[in-house]
Amino acid sequence: MILVLVACIIIGLDQITKYTVSNVLSVGESVPVISGFFNITLIHNPGAAFGLFPNRHVFFLVFSCITFILITKLYFQYARSNTFLKVIFGLIVGGACGNLIDRVLLKYVIDFLDFYILQYHWPAFNVADSAICVGVSLFCLFFFRYKPQHSG
Repeated sequence: MILVLVACIIIGLDQITKYTVSNVLSVGESVPVISGFFNITLIHNPGAAFGLFPNRHVFFLVFSCITFILITKLYFQYARSNTFLKVIFGLIVGGACGNLIDRVLLKYVIDFLDFYILQYHWPAFNVADSAICVGVSLFCLFFFRYKPQHSG
């Protein structure tokens, strides 16, 4: 239940923020939030993280399905009795679902968080991307620090 709750919260936050930004800005339009560091910039990303592999729609749908299968396997191996791992997997699943919704409905992912220093921009991302990165990072830290035992 924890995994589902966390995933639903991430999906909700992701879709609400994407919807809001899409209704306020035009593609490519930018609003400064912290001058010289952070803008809200609407981007339509037809590729993967950082715009890699653009217009590979079927590949990303298949990759998302494989990710869900892997997360399900890892969940049953490690997380059934560990609340922290349930939260971690909820972050990953929620993020993957948030971006999958965009890919299925729009054929691109809406990105809008634009961090930069001077002319050097980190590729724009969204709430779903953030949840996936945090979840995967925490899983790696947890796994290598505690080496969880299989629960099944």
